[in-house]
Amino acid sequence: MALALLWLPFVTYRANRIVSGEPRLLLQALPLAVAMAVAGILVIVACIAVLGRRPWVRLAAAVIGLVVVVPAVGLSAGYVTPPENDFARVSPASGFWLLVLSLGLLIADSLTRLRFGPWARLGALAIAAGAVALLLVSGAWHDLSLLKEYATRADSFWREAERHVFLALGSVAAAVAIGLPVGVLCHRRPALRGPLLQGLNIVQTIPSIALFGMLMVPLGFLAAQVPLAAALGIRGIGAAPAALALFLYALLPIVANTVIGLDQVPATVVDAARGMGMSRRQRLMQVKLPLALPIILTGIRIVLVQNLGLATIAALIGGGGLGTFVFQGVGQTAMDLVLLGAIPTVALSFAAAVILDAIIDLTGRTRS
Repeated sequence: MALALLWLPFVTYRANRIVSGEPRLLLQALPLAVAMAVAGILVIVACIAVLGRRPWVRLAAAVIGLVVVVPAVGLSAGYVTPPENDFARVSPASGFWLLVLSLGLLIADSLTRLRFGPWARLGALAIAAGAVALLLVSGAWHDLSLLKEYATRADSFWREAERHVFLALGSVAAAVAIGLPVGVLCHRRPALRGPLLQGLNIVQTIPSIALFGMLMVPLGFLAAQVPLAAALGIRGIGAAPAALALFLYALLPIVANTVIGLDQVPATVVDAARGMGMSRRQRLMQVKLPLALPIILTGIRIVLVQNLGLATIAALIGGGGLGTFVFQGVGQTAMDLVLLGAIPTVALSFAAAVILDAIIDLTGRTRS
């Protein structure tokens, strides 16, 4: 925190979107009284983080720190930008991001020590989402370059976000529909387990960009030879190869976790179900799968978080998604445009991980 407060720039000012930025320290980015107040509060938070022992106190201090720092960067954008200048851009700089990272780590450490239950974690996620929504609706960040990039691309942003979610969720849903029966088959036929899992493991080792490229040729050939496939939107470039690649990446964790989950069902429980007169199908549907559900959900959690991140690369082959802004920003050397695609992707992955973790805990408690 000391590094972020004293030496690293809090924001970067640019006369327009293209030119290089000028770093501004915290004391230069805000009115002096406000900057001193922000710095004083953060010093107190740092002292509590070092000397405090109670997780609740450390959590409250970190939340207060975020409540001070996050609006402050929006206030600095209005303070640094010359009046009636629509071309100037102000972006959060390394000092701001380091402060947010430090406070975020302090919150994560406090939550881990407090050992919140699943409903409390979901409640904390809802409060965090509400706070972000309130921040954006209030206009506190309106003068930041990130929001200016969003304002000029609002329509395309939501269209690409919808496609990003569709690619990730659709590929995971297809992988669950195919992977679960394959996992059950591997559980019942151990001779198939080795070859199938090895084959899926080989697919998992192929780099994502290489797999996207490998799928372009056969799908392009299919679209050229089968008019119905082309009419359905299957082409060498676009969403089809991206969705297929994400589906293939998702298969291994789902199949492997299904096999492991079914194998871990105690034999005594299966014998008891058999003694009660249950058929093989009833034992699978009413005993084995419910007991294996937490492990299967863990596999789904892994692939959902993985696919939300990998869907970013789909933009390279015309698949769309939030990666469109990331690669546009890289091409234009516009870091705020990169963040416009990267921040929602990270937020979606984080939210998916928290929600599925809570569901896994709830299913585990129900089972016990």
